[in-house]
Amino acid sequence: MRILTGCQVTSDQFHLGNYFGAVKPFHDMCLAHPEAEKFLFVANMHSLNKVQDGSLRRNALNTLKLYLACGIDPDDVFIYNQADIPAHAQLERVLGCITHMWFMERMHAYKAAIDQGKASDIGVGTFTYPILMAADILLYDATHVPTGQDQKQHVEYTRDIAGKFNNMFGETFILPESIISESVGTIPGIDGRKMSKSYNNYIGMLDEGKDLMKKIKKIPTSLEPIEAPKDPDTCNVYAITRLFLTPDEDRELRAKYTDGGLSFKRAKDYLYEKVTALLTPIQEKYHTISDEQIVDMLAQNKNKANAIAQAKINDVYQKIGFTI
Repeated sequence: MRILTGCQVTSDQFHLGNYFGAVKPFHDMCLAHPEAEKFLFVANMHSLNKVQDGSLRRNALNTLKLYLACGIDPDDVFIYNQADIPAHAQLERVLGCITHMWFMERMHAYKAAIDQGKASDIGVGTFTYPILMAADILLYDATHVPTGQDQKQHVEYTRDIAGKFNNMFGETFILPESIISESVGTIPGIDGRKMSKSYNNYIGMLDEGKDLMKKIKKIPTSLEPIEAPKDPDTCNVYAITRLFLTPDEDRELRAKYTDGGLSFKRAKDYLYEKVTALLTPIQEKYHTISDEQIVDMLAQNKNKANAIAQAKINDVYQKIGFTI
């Protein structure tokens, strides 16, 4: 079993939505499968679609420091830099040549852009994103790919593209399986929409103190008086808070909503307490990790990643006739 995932580096930190939607499930999966090989790569070639101001290096360093601070063990998880491995671009080119336009036009992001009249604003790199993602996965013979529900289609693309190549040139690629944590679902932001940097509705993993409280205070609530019973399932404060709760804590909080007497100020204070309890040790660990530690780790892993990927490229080139 080989588990592979990538981390986007489109910002100088990730947020609670990324933590609960990707980082924590990956960490839990690592603990649940001690026998498996685990690969984590910096997806900076993907991130270039959105970040073109030279900040990718800083973003990557901060992101990996946060991953380690969240419990990802570099002795258990093989971490490498996508852009250090030429085979990613090489295999993307090969797979792109056997993938038809009509197939790519089914992509959710492209179809949404057409519906919004913004198809001409999409870069070629964004349009071919699933092909590069297929290369990322197939180079390393990954058997399982943790992914959010919104990325499931891309793993299906990978399976389809790999199957087509295998049919054309002989068995070469493993068809990976998606691993989706159905219990997580969409992580709401402070405005009720999906938590996202693009919506500016996020709580960052490095937010603390007054800045953190300021964001929590912005969460909109209804106008019921304190003594009135309230429906937790329509309250965005509860929707975020429940991510931090044990089953017993969740039942207790829901009862406070439905019994009446819970002020939204108290609900927000409770959320602040829970967020702080999670983030404080992560932030303390983050600040102990230097840039040099991350750079050294990636340098040490570069040769091994290159060796694995190059072996696959050599096989691919031999089969398609590039090797003369």
